[in-house]
Amino acid sequence: MTKAPAASAPNLSALSFEEALAELEKIVRNLEDGKIRLDEAVAAYERGAALKRHCETKLREAQLKVEKIVLAEDGSVSLQPADQN
Repeated sequence: MTKAPAASAPNLSALSFEEALAELEKIVRNLEDGKIRLDEAVAAYERGAALKRHCETKLREAQLKVEKIVLAEDGSVSLQPADQN
């Protein structure tokens, strides 16, 4: 049987986007295989939901950073506050 994420799984805030996405993909594969016990599947699903939220947050942060980059007419690049609609 495949093990579900352990209680000692890394804290989400310590994970990069890429690390969180890789862990999420592994969880999805394990759930799709159906070779884990029900209680492990529930724990894996909960961890997967948290990883998904973490990835979405990281993507939003990256989007805001990109939106702040402004290319001036003279070709210089500067950072400006993004419009927060």
